[in-house]
Amino acid sequence: MMKSESLEAQLKNTTVTRLLIRLSVPAAAAQLVSALYNVIDRMYISHIPSIGTDALAGLGLCFPLIMLNTAISLLIASGSSALSTIKMGEGRNDDAEKLLNGSFTLLVVTGIILMAVTYAFLEPLLMFFGGSKNTLPFAKEYMSIYLIGTVAGQVSLGMNYFINSQGYTRTGMISVVCGAVVNIILDPILIFGLNMGIKGAAVATVISQLVSALWVMAFLCGKTPVLRMNKSRLKPNGALMRSGCVLGLSNFIFQINESVVVIVLNRLLLKYSPAGLGDTHIAALSIIATMQQFFFMPLKGLVQGSQPIISYSIGARDYPKIHETIISARILSLACAFTVWFVYVFFPGRIAALFTPDPALTEIASKAIRVSFSTVFVLGMQMINQNSFVSMGNVKYSFIFGLMRKIFLLMPFALIFPMFFGVWGIYAAEAVSNVITTIVTYFFFNSYMAKLKADFSR
Repeated sequence: MMKSESLEAQLKNTTVTRLLIRLSVPAAAAQLVSALYNVIDRMYISHIPSIGTDALAGLGLCFPLIMLNTAISLLIASGSSALSTIKMGEGRNDDAEKLLNGSFTLLVVTGIILMAVTYAFLEPLLMFFGGSKNTLPFAKEYMSIYLIGTVAGQVSLGMNYFINSQGYTRTGMISVVCGAVVNIILDPILIFGLNMGIKGAAVATVISQLVSALWVMAFLCGKTPVLRMNKSRLKPNGALMRSGCVLGLSNFIFQINESVVVIVLNRLLLKYSPAGLGDTHIAALSIIATMQQFFFMPLKGLVQGSQPIISYSIGARDYPKIHETIISARILSLACAFTVWFVYVFFPGRIAALFTPDPALTEIASKAIRVSFSTVFVLGMQMINQNSFVSMGNVKYSFIFGLMRKIFLLMPFALIFPMFFGVWGIYAAEAVSNVITTIVTYFFFNSYMAKLKADFSR
């Protein structure tokens, strides 16, 4: 297969399972490289002499703002790219291209607004997220530089969805990998070589986002993709963009949930931690958040690989392809989830030690990892089911199940469990919410698929 072969041609020329693997492997590889960058970034920061633990905790305070940036990109681009593939399946490429170009405009505009608003309220926001006199200065240093790259980050992440949704996942992989590699190279040079500390990590991130954004836009402005940039279509089409953003609500809510949960958990950790260990527990949560990113990256790769097939087949009303894609994606996703779960649960001490030389933080993080990730393997099923609702254009269910795990379950459990189990109940809330959400989503998803099959057979 030529790298530039269109999605329609790939669907005609190979089996669904082979195509799913072909599309998912580059996407998963890109996500894993991105996750590896995040791990290495945190490791460098935690090893800054004398201040590593506080700097890592300070970076943890920035997570809600970083996640908000990502959430805006997902709101605009994840649903719009899925909708554009559905339109392609229906033979309406003009509408699909309007979605691509309108998304670019919205990403730039919202990026500028988000950057300005965050700068205006940066310190009170970080204090609200759980900042202390030890951690706030590091959070401000990092975020004040990171915000410079807001627009580039929005464009690189958001527009890459339109590359993957057209079936060009190898190109999508390169856009992620090139940014991550630049970041990994620059981190030690700026953090230690130029003695910039946590500021150096932020500068490296901004440069890497710019490199990735330039790569993405160069491809979408070229002749290879079916859908490409067109200056005459940059003005967003209101009806199309509303539909795309509504479809992207699930991923937006999922990411916003992460921001809200980090804020609440940081404050709960300060409340329930033994005296003097509040900042250490926040640093441990920062390690867990990084490990969660690493866990979800291969699953996100499978989601990205399955999305073009499902969305195109929805437009073409091809139920067998949809069903086969989902079954194959479930099997692969569960295999990935079990593999990572095994490493996390049976080797938490070794993993924690990679992030920090601080013995106290290593001990706390090790126990927190084992508790938090004890049931995470079930999310291999959950990720495919929840995101398939997005791929199939189902707004209601994608929205409901985007809220369920974090807002409807984790948050109440995190507030209740510490009353009985102390600080460790906060970490246990994650494990319990994973299981309940997966079971409920599974039954609703199977019911929806049965209705879809009956509808397509008429």
